[in-house]
Amino acid sequence: AYAHASELLVNRGEKISRGQIIARAGATGSVSQPQLHFELRKGQKPIDPKPYLASN
Repeated sequence: AYAHASELLVNRGEKISRGQIIARAGATGSVSQPQLHFELRKGQKPIDPKPYLASN
């Protein structure tokens, strides 16, 4: 899940590559500066993204 993005550049289920730009930071909601909130979910429950991200 992404929040505060001004523009999403990929679609759900689309395969992405390391270094690929997937969204542009925005300032939606009650934030004072552009930012992007990233979250992985399994169903409706947030999960730890660390096992899914490369360590290098």
